[in-house]
Amino acid sequence: MLLRLCRSLINRYTMKTGRAVGLWKRLCKPQNYQYAEFLGRHGGFNAIGVECRFNLDVVVTDPAYVRVGNNVTLSSCALIGHDGSIGVLNRAYGLRLDAVGKIDIRDNVFIGYAAVVLPGVTIGPNAIVAAGAVVTKDVAAGDIVGGVPARPIGKVDEFVARLDAETRLLPWWSLIESRVGDYDPILEPQLRDLRVAHFYGPRRQDASSV
Repeated sequence: MLLRLCRSLINRYTMKTGRAVGLWKRLCKPQNYQYAEFLGRHGGFNAIGVECRFNLDVVVTDPAYVRVGNNVTLSSCALIGHDGSIGVLNRAYGLRLDAVGKIDIRDNVFIGYAAVVLPGVTIGPNAIVAAGAVVTKDVAAGDIVGGVPARPIGKVDEFVARLDAETRLLPWWSLIESRVGDYDPILEPQLRDLRVAHFYGPRRQDASSV
């Protein structure tokens, strides 16, 4: 009871003031939608829309140059708004160079794990950046990009149609169909058991016999 009260107080304090962020993350373990809301209030972004989800370990070096639309998910990726080599080059060549750019993420965009978005890039709308991609130029609306450097590897509309057809054939389709939202903690254990049985077959009593 006391722990729940402490978490509630810390959550309200951090969301209101932007302070005690480390304690908030450790004790309250905020969900990704809560972290996006926090950054929208206190992260110094140019703008963040609604229905966004940001992983707690997302890296954003220059939030003032970053604009994020609605329904955007940032997994454990990095948005880099400047070229860090400039300081070295300025000292080495006796120059005064500058290399800073905006990162403009439109509506309905997913950026995957370990992806890196470099300065001067606009993404989407309705686009997906695959895990591990390094985005060096604009991503067109409706494109899926992947690789280093990132290039188009598919279309989101086609990907959605294929996933829809495949999902309806899954043994646990009835649970997915009845689920509200992307994740239901009540249904998740049953979904996990069905998936494990489908992937590996019935669980053996003696693992050493495998």
